[in-house]
Amino acid sequence: MFSSVESFQQALTGVYSQLATQDLYGDRLSMGFVSALAQNYGVDWPNAPYDQTHKLVYNSKEVEDHLTTIWRGGYNAIAGVNKILVNTQERRSLLTDESYALIRGEALGLRALLHFDLLRIFGPEYISGRDQKAIPYKTITEPMNTVPSTTAQVVDNILTDLIEAEALLMPFDEVNVETRINRRIKFNYYAVRGLEARVRLYKGDKEGAFKAAKEVVDSEVFTFVTAAQAGASIGTRDRLYVNELIFAIRSTEMQTWVDFYFKFNMHTSAKLTRARTEIDQLYENSTTDIRKLYRFDESQGALFPSKFWQDYVLTSGQGSTSIYRLDQLVPIIRLSEMYYILAETASSPVEGYTYLNMVRARRGIEVPPNPDISWEVLNREIAKEYQKEFYGEGQLFFYYKRKNYTRMQFLNQDLPLSIYRLPIPADELEYNPNY
Repeated sequence: MFSSVESFQQALTGVYSQLATQDLYGDRLSMGFVSALAQNYGVDWPNAPYDQTHKLVYNSKEVEDHLTTIWRGGYNAIAGVNKILVNTQERRSLLTDESYALIRGEALGLRALLHFDLLRIFGPEYISGRDQKAIPYKTITEPMNTVPSTTAQVVDNILTDLIEAEALLMPFDEVNVETRINRRIKFNYYAVRGLEARVRLYKGDKEGAFKAAKEVVDSEVFTFVTAAQAGASIGTRDRLYVNELIFAIRSTEMQTWVDFYFKFNMHTSAKLTRARTEIDQLYENSTTDIRKLYRFDESQGALFPSKFWQDYVLTSGQGSTSIYRLDQLVPIIRLSEMYYILAETASSPVEGYTYLNMVRARRGIEVPPNPDISWEVLNREIAKEYQKEFYGEGQLFFYYKRKNYTRMQFLNQDLPLSIYRLPIPADELEYNPNY
């Protein structure tokens, strides 16, 4: 399996394919399960997808099955990554310096990404639970059970992997240059830095998060969508804002479940959407926000999120080699999040407000300067942006968890903070007595 550069690349492609399935980022860790947890959808029919999930009924068979699938899928992908990483060391002589750096760097980044999202689902919130057992951090592939690491240990291991990945990828990895295929669908150097910003913010390291996010923004590799691109005719509309994507998963089968989820299906309550009045509320009744204007469309009279309604013929991107099938892309890390991190970790609320407004202006919302803004008000505005920007992308639930929100938008009841730590699957608890 690891007899040539090509075979290493094929093994890595296999891991990306695992990430693209419904079990992981193709659905459950993006538009599906974690978005339903965050109340993006108001389904209310027993046979509807994610009916029990959006009601937060964690002991239901539906939720238990999803959690088991995510756990198994995540650790299977980690096992594949670990095999690659071991062989990059044991068979180093087969790899050129560039192929070694790119393959090992991407694999380390993917291992960090997978562990971080498993931690955010199954582990405690960092500040209060840093010394509690969380999840196993797997660095080798073996059949024995593993003592779970504490939350702090998992985060430290993630950052160790990311720092090594950065050193490997920096000399070789370039994004959007005309001499190589665009690497947005690979875990490129800027994806590593973007994930590091996300992890450091989760940990409470605001200075480190600011530095990592600032490097991504200052690179100017990623550019905001224009109003013309976002509001183009249906056949050429860019609903994903592709030039903003720092890292995306290519999922070749996703339109199968996109059509099932986000178009009229069977019953008026069996849809992954919200009522028109709630969508108006989400976007604060804006008549200019391009996310509201061009990312919701009708299907048989009902309004649906159409972020993933893309046409096969549509191509977009920077550079002559940047050709995408936007009907096969799932956003994982995007430019706007880097600005939100800069806003939250800025040296003053006025500076943070400036970073936040850079995104809002690009979304069609003109907000005047506010020299008297407080941190409290700024954080409320950042929360609104997470709710608007990441609708159907899976990041909002994790934002609520990190900020210890006791109320989610559209769920008019107080929640215990324990709701943000989902139960570890029964199979793992049965065969691993170390929890």
